[in-house]
Amino acid sequence: MREPHSHFYPHISAAALNHGVLGSETEDALDYKDYYATLGVDRKASQDDIQKAYRKLARKYHPDVNTSTGAEDKFKEVTEAYEVLKDADKRRTYDQFGHNWKQRGGPPPGWQNVGFDFGGGGSGFSDFFESLFGGAGRASAGPGQGPFGGFGGFGGGFGGPNLDQEVTLALTLEEAAKGGQRQVTIRDQSGQAQSFSVNLPAGVKEGQKLRLQGKGLEGPNGQKGDLFLKIDFRPHAKFKLDGRNLQADLPISPWVAALGGEASVRTLDGTIRVKVPAGSSSGRKIRLRSKGYPNPKGQDGDLIVELKIMVPESLTDEERRLFEELAETSEFKPRS
Repeated sequence: MREPHSHFYPHISAAALNHGVLGSETEDALDYKDYYATLGVDRKASQDDIQKAYRKLARKYHPDVNTSTGAEDKFKEVTEAYEVLKDADKRRTYDQFGHNWKQRGGPPPGWQNVGFDFGGGGSGFSDFFESLFGGAGRASAGPGQGPFGGFGGFGGGFGGPNLDQEVTLALTLEEAAKGGQRQVTIRDQSGQAQSFSVNLPAGVKEGQKLRLQGKGLEGPNGQKGDLFLKIDFRPHAKFKLDGRNLQADLPISPWVAALGGEASVRTLDGTIRVKVPAGSSSGRKIRLRSKGYPNPKGQDGDLIVELKIMVPESLTDEERRLFEELAETSEFKPRS
């Protein structure tokens, strides 16, 4: 068993860790997940380094490309780590509180999206309630600016309460491209979960906001704000999105590259066969028109596949003989 390191648990003494003096809090700490170690990055890694590490591991362990035992669990672990470390606020809270980051790193349930402005020399709690319920108090902090760091807020000032709420909806490329009904669950001010169906338009774009009227926070007089769903795309193991074009690698054998032939290409909604021209080298790109990300208002994007010549890791005796014969007879000299 790996020996626990006390720097992962700042509130636990090294002696307690080394001699088995474990209370309930310590036992919880031993469940701590080091998300940096999961992604194989330093704790001071940049956001770009974190994203690169995740993309590499996601491609390695994605269930579509890795069917070995434990690959799916590993994929879930690295995705969980990335979902926290890619978000600056979550990462900051995680760094501060460790295994307790979810419990201690934010406001009580239901208050995540509320912001207040306590500044300006007011009279303390009276200003608090004034900003909460409206009236002639000072205006509240804007989205994400209040002490609770939320998106929306109960606005003060003459405009009354701002009950709009914004949450992020993470989708795979396939889900976003297809659209359709999707179940969404959020928490209200009391911490109660609320679920409802959302009809996603096909080809929704990353960063786009969908407005659900009357699904936001509820004010003191029963009025309700709107809920805004901000679309976020999960990293994909196969595709990279560039505008509405998709980019992907296409592995081919040396003989298909030399002689030409056909290869199977995965798309967002299935697979298709494409022709590989004879004499193709690694790096050659083939553009498949309108096979990329859909565009509900115009031309769909293209799928651009880049050829990658793959060789067998081991050869049969006959394969080795043929390759050796080719090496002796061919006058081909690769250009640098």
